[in-house]
Amino acid sequence: MNDSILDKIKQGIEDMCYIWAKEIRATINDEGVLIFCILVPIFYPLIYSWAYNNEVTRDVPVAIVDYSKSQLSREFIHSIDASPNTKVAFLCNSIEEAKDLVKHQVVNGIIYLPENFDILINRGQQANVSVYCDMSLMLSYKSILESVQGVSTKMNTEIQLAHQSGMTDRDEAIATNPLVCEEVPIFNTTGGYGNSIIPGVLMLVLQQTLLLGIGLAAGTARETNRNKDLVPISKHYNGIFRIVLGKSMAYFMLYLVLGAYLTLVVPKLFGFTSIVEPKALIGLMIPYILACIFFGMALSGFVRYRENVMLLVIFTSVPLLFMSGISWPQNNIPGMWQGVSWLFPSTFGIRGYVRINTMGATLIDIKSEYQTLWMQVVIYFFTTCMVYRTKIIHARKKAVEQMERRQQKALKAKVGNLDNNG
Repeated sequence: MNDSILDKIKQGIEDMCYIWAKEIRATINDEGVLIFCILVPIFYPLIYSWAYNNEVTRDVPVAIVDYSKSQLSREFIHSIDASPNTKVAFLCNSIEEAKDLVKHQVVNGIIYLPENFDILINRGQQANVSVYCDMSLMLSYKSILESVQGVSTKMNTEIQLAHQSGMTDRDEAIATNPLVCEEVPIFNTTGGYGNSIIPGVLMLVLQQTLLLGIGLAAGTARETNRNKDLVPISKHYNGIFRIVLGKSMAYFMLYLVLGAYLTLVVPKLFGFTSIVEPKALIGLMIPYILACIFFGMALSGFVRYRENVMLLVIFTSVPLLFMSGISWPQNNIPGMWQGVSWLFPSTFGIRGYVRINTMGATLIDIKSEYQTLWMQVVIYFFTTCMVYRTKIIHARKKAVEQMERRQQKALKAKVGNLDNNG
C-alpha cells in the first residue's frame, strides 16, 4: 500500500516536471509568447520610466501679453522667466496672437498683464494678472499657475514692505505674512508624477504580460494539438492538479525573476523613490504572481484565438490602472466599478506595492491586500482546475467518438471486402 502511494506521488511529480519543461520549451519556441512574457516586461518599463525621469514639469513655455509695458510689469515677466517651472517663449502684442500660439502647441499658456497693472499696484489697489492655460495638459497648467502665484506673492511682500515705515523687522514680517502655511511632504517627497504613477504601471505590466503570454500559449496549444484541444491527450497529462501546477510553475519561476527586476531594479535605475522592506515585498509578490497566473489560465480556457487575447489585454489595461485607485482617488470611483476591480489581482497588487515602495509598509500594514490576493489564488486555482477538467473531459470524449467512428468505418470496409470476396 505504501509503495503504491509513493509510486503515485513519484509519478505525479515526474508528470508535473514533464509538463513544466514542456511549457518552458513552448514559451521559448513561441515568438509571440517570448516577446510578451520576457522582452516586454524587460524593455517596456525602461521606456515608460524614462519618459518620467525628470519627475516634475520644468520650463513650460508661456506667451506674455504685456499691455502695461512698465518697469513693474518687466520685473514680473523677468521673475516668471527665472522660475524653474516656466520660461517666457514669446512676447505677444495681443491675446489673439497668443491664443494662436497655444492652438498650435507652441506654448502651453498665456500670462496677461493689463494696462493699469503698475498704476493700481502703486496706488495700493489690487491688480489682476490673468492666466490662460491649455487645460488638456494638467501638469503644465499646474506649473504655470504655481509660477504666477509664487511671483505674485513675492512681489506683494516687497510692495507692502516698501509702503510701510516705522516698523521693526518683526512687525514687517507679521504684516506681510500674518499666516504662514508650510508644505511638509511625508511620502513622495519629490512631488514627482513618475514616483506617483510608475509603481502602479510596473505591477500592471506584470499582470498584463502574464495574461498575454498565457493566452497566446493557450492559442498555440489549440493550433498544434490534435483536435484543437487546450490540453493534449497524453499519459503525462493525467490528473488536473499536476497539469495546472506544472503549467503554472513554469510562469511562476520566470515571473519571480521578472518581478524582482521590475520592483527593485527599474526604480533604482531611474532614481525613483523606493523604500522597500524586502520581507513585505516577497510576501506580496508571491500571491500576486500566483493570482495573476491562475487568473490568466482560467481565462485562457475561454479564449480560442491568439488575436482575441491581445485585444482583451490592450482594452483593459487603462481601465485597470484607473480602477486601482493610483491615477484617480479610490473613493471617487463609482461603486459598481470598484466591485469590478476586485476581480483583478492588479487592483490589490498595485495598492499593496505602492504602500510598500513609497511608505515602507510591512505585511501587517497591507494585511487586507495581502489576504485578498491569497483568496484570489485559491479561487482562481480551483476555477482553473474546473476549466481544465471540463476541457480534458471534452477532449477525451471527442477522441473516443473519433476512435469509434474509425472503428465503425474499418468494420464497414471489412464487411464490404468480405461481401465482394464472397
